[in-house]
Amino acid sequence: MRRSERLTEIVEIIRDGRLHLARDIAEALEVSERTIYRDIATLIASGVPVDGERGVGYMLREPVFLPPLALSMTELEALSLGMSIVQEVADEELRLGAKTLHEKIASHALNRRKSPEAWGFGLYEFKRVRDGLKFMPTLRHAIRNREVLRIGYHSLSDKHSQRSIRPLQTDYWGRVWTLSAWCETRGDFRAFRIDRITDCNATGTTFTDEPGKTIEDYLRHIEETMRTDQHH
Repeated sequence: MRRSERLTEIVEIIRDGRLHLARDIAEALEVSERTIYRDIATLIASGVPVDGERGVGYMLREPVFLPPLALSMTELEALSLGMSIVQEVADEELRLGAKTLHEKIASHALNRRKSPEAWGFGLYEFKRVRDGLKFMPTLRHAIRNREVLRIGYHSLSDKHSQRSIRPLQTDYWGRVWTLSAWCETRGDFRAFRIDRITDCNATGTTFTDEPGKTIEDYLRHIEETMRTDQHH
């Protein structure tokens, strides 16, 4: 395990509000207590709010709470891009800070609905995030103005398709952005990962809300699907 990964693991272990002895952390990560003491010192020096001392234990306190309503979707876009840039630097403490900040934002953002496990919280390289977010101005404009888009999409199953869509809403899931839309090509709702959109063009055609094709209809569909899955 690389040191940067170990630092992240220590933060995850001690963030549950309980005291954790260095001995127990060392056993969990299969390193020496001396290594844990050095890592704790590194975390404290880098500004991570760790409380405790040798022989007593360590815990993470979080005195700074970032209200989710303080961030607009555009600000979340900037955060997503900025944290990806930080992930490219050589300073492992900064990379750790970027990772934990992303996790806090993801866990508190009101716009983040229950995320499919497959999306997870993987670290995306800067180029991939940059390439995905380049379509955001077009998407935002189309959502505001009810404009049909023509997109190219490369699915997770490695299939490429061209779609005509009614864009309804963008969502941030913690390093993954999705676009909820009514897909005119498929005649159904779809959630597209924005980083997998290969091209995005305005058609000049506008649409009006129709029953069964609105964002409210889509959210009700998701809730009904989740309830059905829970009963099976």
